[in-house]
Amino acid sequence: MDVYTYSEARQHLTKVLDRAQKDGAVHIRRRGGAVFQVTPVTLETSPLDVGFVSVRLTRDEIVAAVRESRAAK
Repeated sequence: MDVYTYSEARQHLTKVLDRAQKDGAVHIRRRGGAVFQVTPVTLETSPLDVGFVSVRLTRDEIVAAVRESRAAK
C-alpha cells in the first residue's frame, strides 16, 4: 500500500485517487504523524436500472406486442 505525504497527495490528487482505485486504498501521512486511509466507494446500483431506449411505438403497438407475447405461451 502506498503512503503519500499530505503535500504529495495535494499536488498529485488525481494520481493518488487513481492509485486508490487500482490498489484498493492509499495512506496519507500528515506532518504530525497522523495517517489517513483513502479508499474508493462502490455505489450499488439496481440491476433494473437500465438506460432509456428510444422506440417510436404507439400505445396500441405496445399493447399488441404484449398481448402477442402472452398468447405465444
